[in-house]
Amino acid sequence: MVIGILGDTIILREYLFLGVEMSVRIEKENNVWTIIHSRPEVRNAMDPKSADALHQAFIEFENNNDASVAVFWGEGGSFCAGWDLKYASSLKGIDPLGNLNIPKNRKNSSNGSDISRGPMGPSRLELNKPVIGAIAGPAVAGGMELALWCDFRVMERSSYLGVYCRRWGVPLIDGGTVRLPKIVGQGRALEITLTGRKVMANECEKIGLCEYVVEDEKSRQKAEEIAHSIAKFPQACVKADRNSIIKQSNLSVKEGLEYEWYNSIEVLSKEGIEGAERFSKGHGRHGDFEDI
Repeated sequence: MVIGILGDTIILREYLFLGVEMSVRIEKENNVWTIIHSRPEVRNAMDPKSADALHQAFIEFENNNDASVAVFWGEGGSFCAGWDLKYASSLKGIDPLGNLNIPKNRKNSSNGSDISRGPMGPSRLELNKPVIGAIAGPAVAGGMELALWCDFRVMERSSYLGVYCRRWGVPLIDGGTVRLPKIVGQGRALEITLTGRKVMANECEKIGLCEYVVEDEKSRQKAEEIAHSIAKFPQACVKADRNSIIKQSNLSVKEGLEYEWYNSIEVLSKEGIEGAERFSKGHGRHGDFEDI
């Protein structure tokens, strides 16, 4: 729920919890939204209210027709240090997950907004728009799972991923065991998960865990730059190609080709013909991505 607007910043939710003021906010520039988790005093570790707010923020993004691309960033030099174990340790005798079970008869067509959020917030959402992770500092345990949830990642040189919850007997329950092997393969996913070791940004880039490594304090800037470059393209086509890539991972080549075709032919007739007309008038020649 949006509770206030300050300039181009939407204050999604602010609250006082355990004596610490926290917020999740959305900063908009044209059709790019930067969704910010700000709990720097605990390296953006997650608690239930933070998870609720982030989940709602991404639903707001998905449902807003003027929003095309999101950047997910943790304020204060940390992406997310995972679940707040200090908070969790205060819950003796209380189920820390509450009622977050996934229905076993869930419809395949659901995008995740019809069921309980994940323990880390938006991790069960399957959005129809791209989200770019801007990673500073630690993205560990559940924070790593949130980073993997993003379409791709921009990491600062000193940032790192890791299954740090390995030490405490806390399993990956926000999609980490699902998404990690899809990105890096089963063997490497097992090694990273079972050892729990720190994976620095330069190694992440080498093995496909991130797509860009930038200097410290530059991840948000780079992610927003990429987001704006994507947002200027015809968006029905962006969504169609993105959807085809995501859906084909569990399909045979035959099934993938069929899905790609029927997912895209309507877009071609709407946006593609208009784009061809612009090209015929001299726009975008010789690979120019500015004059389109």
